Amino acid sequence: MARPFADLGERLAAREAAGLYRRRRVVDGVAAPLVRVDGRELLAFCSNDYLGLASDPRVVAALADGACRYGAGSGASHLVCGHGPAHHALEEELARFTGRERALLFGSGYAANLGIAAALLARGDIALQDRLNHASLLDGALLAGARLQRFRHNDADDLERRLARATPGRRVLVAVDGVFSMDGDEAPLARIAAACTAHGALLQVDDAHGFGVLGEHGGGTLQKHGIGVAGVPVLMATLGKALGVAGAFVAGSAELVETLIQSARTYIYTTAMPPALACAASASLRIVADEPWRRVQLQVLIERFRAGAAALGLPLPASASAIQPLLVGAADEAVRIAARLQELGLLVPAMRPPTVPAGQSRLRVTLSAAHSEAQVDRLLEALARAWPR
Repeated sequence: MARPFADLGERLAAREAAGLYRRRRVVDGVAAPLVRVDGRELLAFCSNDYLGLASDPRVVAALADGACRYGAGSGASHLVCGHGPAHHALEEELARFTGRERALLFGSGYAANLGIAAALLARGDIALQDRLNHASLLDGALLAGARLQRFRHNDADDLERRLARATPGRRVLVAVDGVFSMDGDEAPLARIAAACTAHGALLQVDDAHGFGVLGEHGGGTLQKHGIGVAGVPVLMATLGKALGVAGAFVAGSAELVETLIQSARTYIYTTAMPPALACAASASLRIVADEPWRRVQLQVLIERFRAGAAALGLPLPASASAIQPLLVGAADEAVRIAARLQELGLLVPAMRPPTVPAGQSRLRVTLSAAHSEAQVDRLLEALARAWPR
């Protein structure tokens, strides 16, 4: 009798041969531009800590104070006995910050997106999603049993054609990233929102990479484009990127939030985030509102990097965000360039399938307000040496 899953070793070997094997590295120290890997200091351009708040002393102090007051964990799910005053206060602050009736905390963005789909979609309903959406959005629609259709990337005309052909009487949930995590470009939200309104579809935006970074006050992609709750009824954003902590939230109407509380399995059946994390996220949210210089500094660094990359002739797609992908193509070549950069003292990850489409492997440079202009220049100098002529 054959041993169950006897081919696991062969599958791993095939993945490694194709340049797709993933290895963890132990990164020592706080989240900051300079990290230690295997005892060596590296200059990192791979963190989503876009505003440099993960190691901000005020955020760290709020975390420590929260742990002293509430302990290390919540003890249970929100609906049993795990929902405390720190959680409740953060939800109210997020609702005010986003201009929505209510907000609801989740343990992660992945859990939030799965929970939204499970609560709002049923078998036979229609999920229309951008072809380059984050995996959690796609997985949520599939797990909900919806009929998943993927429209061309950032193509509002293709979306409108699909909306026009949607089965009458079926609920339609359109979901897009605000800022796409691998390309760094933004969704054309105004046109997408108009199409959804015209065809009676509900629009969800995953603003994980825009929240805190974009908009006059850090309100994200929706604030930047002047779109309110009527245009985007379902807003999801994470607390582990620009806010530098962990977790996520969904913001919208009171009816939406109550529906998620009653029906989102990833909310109901999981332990609530530690209250100390909620305290830290509240401190981060106040800094985002009070210190716009962080967003200004980040934009200066983005423009400096793009100008330098253009001067070097590097293959840099259009992206005004902190995510700056350098397209390579072959997975093994992306791995080779990333290894060469590490030899030169920089940590820049190679992104390969299935995270990106086949033939579109890349280096994903992410910038932070915690970087200096001199550090961006050092990155450009290293790329000039490591990139194939």
